[in-house]
Parts: sequence; C-alpha cells; structure tokens
Amino acid sequence: MTKRFLPLSPKGKLRNIGPTTMERLREVGISGIDDLRALGSLNAYLRLKFRFPTFTSLNALYALEGALLDCDWRHLPAERRNDLRRALQVLTLSGPR
Repeated sequence: MTKRFLPLSPKGKLRNIGPTTMERLREVGISGIDDLRALGSLNAYLRLKFRFPTFTSLNALYALEGALLDCDWRHLPAERRNDLRRALQVLTLSGPR
C-alpha cells in the first residue's frame, strides 16, 4: 500500500483529529501535518501519552496514522494496527534512550 501524505484539509483540519486533540498536539509541539509527518504517528502518540496519559488511548495512535494516510482510523487494516502495537511495545519496553 502506498502512503499518501496530504496537506491539511480545506478547512485546515487533520483527518481524524478533533479540536481537543489538535490542541493537545500543539501543546506537545506538533502544529500540523508537516510536524506529524516528520515525527511519525508512533512518536507523536508517545508525546501525547507522556503529556496526557489518562486521555490518550490506542485510538489516538490509529487516528494519527489515519491522518498521515488520509483514511478513517477505523478503516486501518488490522495488519497495520498490529504493526503499530508491536512497534509501540518495543519502544516502551526498551525505555528512554
């Protein structure tokens, strides 16, 4: 599957990302699609999870990945979700570097 990286929507919003999450992303230094693209969904998720642990679920990771792929997070293939969870597990088990 080829990834498509698109700019913000015509309304200036990231797909799958509501106003509260967008504000939280800004608080962790992610102000738009270019920042998200540079970090990747996993690192962006980790920033959110560190700053907002109780309010950041795996759905946020899927939403961020969906924003990068320009697809609804609920339609991410199961294989991609599994890949993201495995990568998250490796990162969290290896600890800070």
